[in-house]
Amino acid sequence: MFPNNDPYALYSDEDLLTRLRDGERDLFGGLVKRYERELFGYLRRYLGDDDLAADVFQNTFVQVFVKIAQYQPGRPARPWLYAIATNQAIDALRRRNRRVDGKADPLLAGDAADDSARPLFEILEDHNPGPVARAEGAELRQLVRDAVDRLPDLLRQVVVLAYFQGLRYQEIADALDIPLGTVKSRLHAALAKLTEAWHGTAEATPDE
Repeated sequence: MFPNNDPYALYSDEDLLTRLRDGERDLFGGLVKRYERELFGYLRRYLGDDDLAADVFQNTFVQVFVKIAQYQPGRPARPWLYAIATNQAIDALRRRNRRVDGKADPLLAGDAADDSARPLFEILEDHNPGPVARAEGAELRQLVRDAVDRLPDLLRQVVVLAYFQGLRYQEIADALDIPLGTVKSRLHAALAKLTEAWHGTAEATPDE
């Protein structure tokens, strides 16, 4: 009997990709199944459209199949898969003519001076406890989701990867092919915009 009825459970993600690269194409379905919930959840949050996320998920694994010869054995699998998924999502957004602002923004480049020891949403709560204190459970989660959805695409990418998907900063840098400092500075920029959004929520919510 295989663990959790998964015949591939004893293989690491890296093992699966390496074996796929070496021609064991029957393992492809196991890789798709392993990442189905996680990557689809990421794409749904990033794109805000279930149907589009499903299409992009399928395109992602088509690209995995096409690009498998480029995979370097031993390379961390998760950032590699997220890189492909993110690129496919960006292409899908461009095809739908969702504009990405290409103007230079000092908050989107360079190294951040502060490595921010506390999680982003803890800092948000400290900056403005009013609406957070009044929101509970699902209501709070929806407020956070709405605020994140309104972020520019470049900032939303790193927030979703860091705080919804749980990737480490270096994994995000590898997935997006950007410097580690740029990941940090984009998170700081997102924090500034989300804090501003929370202040706006507080001002719009009458005190009880």
